[in-house]
Amino acid sequence: MLPVFDFTREMTLLAVAARMLTAMACGGVIGIERELKRRPAGFRTHILICVGASITVLTNLFLYQVMHLYTDVSRMGAQVITGISFIGAGTIIVTKRRRVKGLTTAAGLWAVGIIGLVCGAGYLEMALFASAMVLFAELVLSRLEYRFVRHIKDTNLYVEYESADDIQEIMTTLAGFGLEVGDLEISRIQGEDGKMHCCAILAMQAGKEDLGRNVIPAVAALEGVESIVEM
Repeated sequence: MLPVFDFTREMTLLAVAARMLTAMACGGVIGIERELKRRPAGFRTHILICVGASITVLTNLFLYQVMHLYTDVSRMGAQVITGISFIGAGTIIVTKRRRVKGLTTAAGLWAVGIIGLVCGAGYLEMALFASAMVLFAELVLSRLEYRFVRHIKDTNLYVEYESADDIQEIMTTLAGFGLEVGDLEISRIQGEDGKMHCCAILAMQAGKEDLGRNVIPAVAALEGVESIVEM
């Protein structure tokens, strides 16, 4: 551990302030990245969670070290790790196209909660390092992930169409491009006009460029197709 942070290991006013300010800084830096991407939980949410987790550990340590109440110093922190899942679950949504969004934000909130616990415990070196790792994953690795996924041929198409008979024409159009549908999921949803519409998720192997240039425009041009997007 770094000697420069030794003063934060004590239960003094300066040490407590340093721990909470570090928690605020770590949560805020990670939250800014989410805020810029317009995610459900942003700058203030990450700060509040990180500071709240820090307060939890500080309270537990105060009861043990200052008040001499012999309790498990990790008990309250363990409840934070479990309880943060409820907040994280609120950021996860399933769109009408059955796409799951918000998992990265939920995982980030969970990580920020733990970083707050680390700050409250006085292990500021780990808190700063962990924050840097989270930012590295969200800023750098996300770009690498995009580049990797871009070359993967497994893809899903979400199609909304008027009647059940239109799916056969859609399948015929796809077959004309040499595409074989590996999995097909059909359901019905209520549109903005209040009427029930048919929708399907088609899993296949196709190049991203070929989909955008040829396949999707061809399917979209069919008479019964209302919308089509790549998932």
